[in-house]
Amino acid sequence: MAEEVVSKNFIEQEIEKDLKEGVYDHVCTRFPPEPNGYLHIGHAKSILLNYGLAQEYNGTFHMRFDDTNPTKERMEFVDSIKKDIQWLGADWGEHLYFASDYFDAMYECAIKLIKKGKAYVCDLSAEQMREYRGTLTEPGKNSPYRERSIEENLTLFEEMRQGKVEDGARVLRAKIDMASPNINMRDPIIYRVARMTHHNTGDKWCIYPMYDFAHPIEDAIEKITHSICTLEFEDHRPLYDWVVKECEFENPPRQIEFSKLYLTNVVTGKRYIKKLVEDGIVDGWDDPRLVSIAALRRRGFTPESIKMFVELCGISKAQSSVDYAMLEYCIREDLKMKKPRMMAVLDPIKLIIDNYPEGQVEYLDVVNNMENEALGSRKVPFERELYIERDDFMEEPPKKYFRLFPGNEVRLMHAYFVKCESFVKDETGKVTEIHCTYDPETKQGIGFTGRKVKGTIHWVPKNEAVKAEVRLYENLVDEEKGVYNKEDGSLNLNPNSLEIRKNCYLEPSFEEAQPGDSFQFVRNGYFCIDEKDSTKDALVFNRIVSLKSSFRLPK
Repeated sequence: MAEEVVSKNFIEQEIEKDLKEGVYDHVCTRFPPEPNGYLHIGHAKSILLNYGLAQEYNGTFHMRFDDTNPTKERMEFVDSIKKDIQWLGADWGEHLYFASDYFDAMYECAIKLIKKGKAYVCDLSAEQMREYRGTLTEPGKNSPYRERSIEENLTLFEEMRQGKVEDGARVLRAKIDMASPNINMRDPIIYRVARMTHHNTGDKWCIYPMYDFAHPIEDAIEKITHSICTLEFEDHRPLYDWVVKECEFENPPRQIEFSKLYLTNVVTGKRYIKKLVEDGIVDGWDDPRLVSIAALRRRGFTPESIKMFVELCGISKAQSSVDYAMLEYCIREDLKMKKPRMMAVLDPIKLIIDNYPEGQVEYLDVVNNMENEALGSRKVPFERELYIERDDFMEEPPKKYFRLFPGNEVRLMHAYFVKCESFVKDETGKVTEIHCTYDPETKQGIGFTGRKVKGTIHWVPKNEAVKAEVRLYENLVDEEKGVYNKEDGSLNLNPNSLEIRKNCYLEPSFEEAQPGDSFQFVRNGYFCIDEKDSTKDALVFNRIVSLKSSFRLPK
């Protein structure tokens, strides 16, 4: 029997080459978010990739907060990120770190660079620095402070550290090459003065390292072997390599870039989400219309569905966008065999079976999921008065309408055939009651008379029903216009992205359901109980996804 050939992505190929050649004897990866916002679906790709590689090669996975910029960082974001990563199943064990834990080491690296003549203190203003930097086609000019002596640079840097310099008045720059074709190598800033209280180090420091300087040092200290990052850092790789080389780290890490995960017609920018939250358009970073990981979890997506989505997207260097419908496909695939199919009426109208005995209640055996017998069955009460969906009845139906209308017979799902005999309207002309008769010989197909009906509708027992609020979500942005307004950069919002239905009725089996539980509502889609707003006495359901999709996996 031939062995199955497993195709490796380009990152796996590079890792295996490094292991084979003895560059590293152990794989160590990390996920290093900045705690300045909530993680989104794009971050899930990076989390699962880095964790998956560590698992695949029996290596180590580190969780590290890149908290070098206290102006935008909050503990709320630290806590949310930890929760998201644990929910996705990436286990960092004892390897939880903060970049700020290495501030002393970074400072010593800066001193080392000054002593080697590889860094200098510069007094140019930000505007002057931009002028000196040059363009993509023209080289930059050396700063007039570039040739300061090592002793002077050490003295000035110490004054920066002691708080004797105003914010923005001086910076420490790496001395590399102002004529480099790579602008990132034109004497980049590696330290700035900033009087800010840090969530981890308090007021110990008034100078903070820049990301491009701090990040490679963090990786090197933790003995990361493969620094996996997205393509926008490809041009920063020469600086990454320069830092670990000039700071004289042994067996330094290696940076490898892959393409970001872009979803069509969704908002992922932190600046935009922050404004949506502040303007009250969404009810927080976890609003189910967003694609933050917290929002997807609240809406009812599962870790398994996100893993499936990331696997389908694949790992490559080619930038591309993925249709949101593929993410919806993944959650449908994950839930369809796992969840019971329950009856819920979202726009109720009362149906009365005139010839059913008053006061009688019978309990029908209903299979929880026809495709998965392991989920068992439940008892659903059936009685004279029921609720059905309003659009399952029409007074004057068009052709090929097979649900209830005067004189027509349909099957009540899991129960009996009923025939519409009459209906009642209120003073506005709205139908308020439908009156039917039932055939007791047609119970759940037992003693079936051979008569056929074309329509089957679901229902819930009126007196036993559980009342609930149901939230129906659509895309937050107007898909026809695209996410961003080309004229002013604002968001093209969909005014109908949320519909709240207050008077929905569910079968009584929902009485024991807990926040976070999810179900298929027959004919209506997949729903979960909202973890934020739902209570035992006032259930709130979020629609995860509808049942139908135009998305098909490519062959």
